[in-house]
Amino acid sequence: MKACFDDAALIEQYRCGEPSALERLVVKYQDRLYNAVLRICANPDDAAELTQQAFVKVLENLDRFESRASFYTWLFRIAVNLALNYRRRQAALRVVSLDGHGWDREPSRQALRLFWKDEKTTDPALRVQEKELCELAVESLNELDEAQRAVIVLRDIENMSYSNIAEVLQIELGTVKSRIARARARLREVLEAMIK
Repeated sequence: MKACFDDAALIEQYRCGEPSALERLVVKYQDRLYNAVLRICANPDDAAELTQQAFVKVLENLDRFESRASFYTWLFRIAVNLALNYRRRQAALRVVSLDGHGWDREPSRQALRLFWKDEKTTDPALRVQEKELCELAVESLNELDEAQRAVIVLRDIENMSYSNIAEVLQIELGTVKSRIARARARLREVLEAMIK
């Protein structure tokens, strides 16, 4: 609960004319928000831009924020909506290359490598295994529809609670649970097909 109080205090300080309070909120959440957006949109440059857009939207609407949800949840809702809209636009504009590889998945690989990276590992075999795991994870995540991908990222990578996911995505708690179950089942199917 202390984090919610700290966020509320910082928001109040900002509303009272202290701009450094907003700076502290940005610093507090920028890395976590960027990582979640990156896992959804799969492009580091676009994730940085979307994260910045989320904070701009927060700045534009902070006077109307009513603390019914936590600041963290409100911020993530804005960012996830931006990232999902980005994915929809990218899917509509997707161009398949002549060599048949489709769109570039390297940014997604980089994002997941950062998530799984073990700095202490010097064993080349383990590094290769880590790279292969990232490849499989990226391939399988990219096979999910955007709604399933969002719940997997928020729950299994961001470790968000079911209730927070419901708030962020503005869906019912039961819907969150069923989407996660379906998304995990779909991931299992995709991975089994890749391994065969």
